Amino acid sequence: MSDDDRHREKMAKRKAVQDAEVASKKIEKGLLVVHTGPGKGKTTAALGLVLRMLGRGHRVGVVQFIKGAWDTGEAHALQRFGDQIAWHALGEGFTWETQDKARDIAACRNAWETARALMADESIRLLVLDELNIALRYDYLDLDTVVADLRARRPDLHVVVTGRNAKPALIEAADLVTEMGSVKHHFSAGVKAQEGIEF
Repeated sequence: MSDDDRHREKMAKRKAVQDAEVASKKIEKGLLVVHTGPGKGKTTAALGLVLRMLGRGHRVGVVQFIKGAWDTGEAHALQRFGDQIAWHALGEGFTWETQDKARDIAACRNAWETARALMADESIRLLVLDELNIALRYDYLDLDTVVADLRARRPDLHVVVTGRNAKPALIEAADLVTEMGSVKHHFSAGVKAQEGIEF
């Protein structure tokens, strides 16, 4: 038997196994997705899902906790989708910049109420809660309430939560958790945050 024939036979067997695996999956539901970890790319990955959902013609919501003070490329790009996206940058900047815990808590509570309203909006198919993990880490929001609200969302709504240090209760509630690792980062070598890469 030639190498080409062996390869073809191997791939035919692999395809049969893969097809059977795919055919065995029957459940369709809204997913709770968590992007966490110390590596760069958590929000970027969530925005990739936003783009995919918009490309399919669905309406998307984004609520940014903590973030909000920066003028970002993604905000400019997504505004071009008009009413197809509900974009809410409701943070007031990183906690070390605001240096006002009461103000940070008030901003996070306001952002959570906006998120709850978007969860109730049946036109929204995907909701990104950007940096919600940071708000939970600092106890700016009640973890049990947030997890209960996320579990009680309507069955077809996909929600993506981003930010470092995801709480165990949120990880337990999630359908998919991805931890972004940090292998190497240009910031450590003295390279500043750059337009189009960080914002």
